[in-house]
Amino acid sequence: MQQEAQAPVVIVTGAGKGVGKATAEAIVRAGGHVVAVIRSAATAAALTQTLGDAALVLTRDVTAPDAAEAAMTAGLDRWGRIDGLVNNAGTIEPIGALAETDAAQWEHAIATNLIAPSRFIRAFIAKGGHGATRRIVNLSTGAAHQALEGWSAYCAGKAALAMLTRAIALDHAKDHIRAFGLLPGLVDTGMQETIRASGINEVSRIPRSSLRPADEPARAVQYLLSGAADDLAGGEIDIRNAGFRSRAGLPPL
Repeated sequence: MQQEAQAPVVIVTGAGKGVGKATAEAIVRAGGHVVAVIRSAATAAALTQTLGDAALVLTRDVTAPDAAEAAMTAGLDRWGRIDGLVNNAGTIEPIGALAETDAAQWEHAIATNLIAPSRFIRAFIAKGGHGATRRIVNLSTGAAHQALEGWSAYCAGKAALAMLTRAIALDHAKDHIRAFGLLPGLVDTGMQETIRASGINEVSRIPRSSLRPADEPARAVQYLLSGAADDLAGGEIDIRNAGFRSRAGLPPL
C-alpha cells in the first residue's frame, strides 16, 4: 500500500500513439500512474486495456480550453497527486510555404504545439506539489533550431516551446519545478509517414529503415522524469548525444 501511495503520477498528452503511447507504457511498466490524454475516442478503449488500472484515459483535444484543467482534476481525483507532465502532442501540418497554407490550419498548429503545452504547464504548476520536486518534459525537435522548407508552423511553434522550457526553468525553479526539452531524433511514427508523403525537404526523403523506434525517446522521457537527470534541467537535450544515451541506458548509435 505504501508503494502504491508513492507511485508517481504523470500526465502524458498525445498518448494514443507513437512516442506518447510508448511513454505512457514505459511509465506504467516502471510502476507509475498515467493520465493519458488522447484526441480519438475510438482508441480510448484499446488504450485503457493496454495500460490497465494504472492509467486513466481522458479523451480531449489538447487545444480545448478546458483540457489541461480536466487532466489535472482527473489525476488528482484518482491519485491525489501529479508529479510529472509530458507535453508530447504535436502536429507537423500544414506542410507548405507559409503564404500557400491554410491560415486557420497554420494557427491550429501553433495552438497544438505551443498554446496547449503552455496551458498544461500553467495548470500543472498552479496545482502545487507541497514542496516536492516535479518535472516537465516538452517534446522538442531539431526543427526548433533550424528552419526547414515547408515547416513554418512546426518550426515556429517548436522554437517558441523550446524557449518556453528555458523560461519555465528560470521562473519556477523556486517552486521545485524542473523543465526539460527532449529532441527525440527521427522516430518511426505517424508523423514521419506524413512527412514522407509530402515530399518536401530532405527529411521527407529519409528512408523508414533509418528511423529509430518509439521506445527510445519513451525511455529517455522516463529517465528525465526519474530525477536522475535534474542537472540537465532548463534546456534542450538531444537524444543522439552519446553521453546522454549512456546515462539513460540507451544503446549507442
